Amino acid sequence: MKLQELLSRYQAGQRDFRNLNLIAVNLRNQNLSGANLSGSNLTAANLTRTNLSYTNLTDANLTKANLQETNLTQANLSNANLSDVDLSQANCYQTYLKGATLGKSVECSPQGANG
Repeated sequence: MKLQELLSRYQAGQRDFRNLNLIAVNLRNQNLSGANLSGSNLTAANLTRTNLSYTNLTDANLTKANLQETNLTQANLSNANLSDVDLSQANCYQTYLKGATLGKSVECSPQGANG
């Protein structure tokens, strides 16, 4: 699925985007709150300042993704690969990380940049 199709479908109310190949996609400043991206490949994606609150990212591959200042409030990242991810100033309030691979990830704060 192409980026514009994903955003258009999200805008139309669709939330199920499981198992997508989104390598190096630029979703900077986008709102994908509540989306189901479980099993998706987001390797090297730019997710800076993206709203991923309440998003299902179970089993997603986020290796080398940029998640600076991203809203991950109550997101489900169980079993996700977060190796070499930049989470600086990300909001990780009540983010579920059970089984996630964190590797050399930069830590995020419970309240993010405005905490």
